[in-house]
Amino acid sequence: MFAIWFNEEIVPWANNAYDNTVQYEIRGNTAPASQEHVIIKEVDSSLIKRLIYARRYDSGTKRMEHITMQMFEEGQLKTVENAAYADWLGDGWLMHDGVIYEVQDENIKAHNSRFETQLLPVNMSPRKILESQKKTEEMTRSELRERIQILQEQFVDTKKLEAELAQRYTVPMASLIFAMIGVPLGMQPNRRSSSAGFAISVIIIFFYYAGMVTASALGRGGALPPALAVWLPNIISGVVGYYLVRKAAK
Repeated sequence: MFAIWFNEEIVPWANNAYDNTVQYEIRGNTAPASQEHVIIKEVDSSLIKRLIYARRYDSGTKRMEHITMQMFEEGQLKTVENAAYADWLGDGWLMHDGVIYEVQDENIKAHNSRFETQLLPVNMSPRKILESQKKTEEMTRSELRERIQILQEQFVDTKKLEAELAQRYTVPMASLIFAMIGVPLGMQPNRRSSSAGFAISVIIIFFYYAGMVTASALGRGGALPPALAVWLPNIISGVVGYYLVRKAAK
């Protein structure tokens, strides 16, 4: 449990602190790079007020492309705006070629209207927006789940993020599985048997990590459901550990 808590609370914070140090102290005033999947979230009194998604930010043109903006009232979705792109004007963002949908009961969209240009209600510069974007390793589990949900609503492939989310549980659990395997093998009646048991446990752990990397690649590539692929090495190793514990107890 401590490992899961540490992986959830401390590791993302440490990764974010490191990235901020690199951003401000090393990169300095270098221009922000282009980035895929930009998300801007505005919350008021713990209720979401505005959610903006851009499929891509182009640093060369200072343009956000394929924008979806969702407006909420008391946590309920009321308006959806889609725009082809938004350009940074130096003091604000201007959306182009868009459609506004009013969302009524049962998420039915009605009363749509079009616009040629419209200001995007975001006062953040491109640099500030990109600095607010967390990398996968800087997110907590809840933030990862939220990112997956947002991207899935935009029909973006989330297999890599789903595999990363599952690994937030499987990697800390590996220590328990290693103990289940190592303790029975180490509890041998003589030194030679104990040494052989230790060697076997090292080999099993090696194959566990090899299997973890392979299964993760299969999940991220879509050959297996991401959660199943990531959990598979733990399930197999857990069965082996359970068998060894039962055998040692007899």
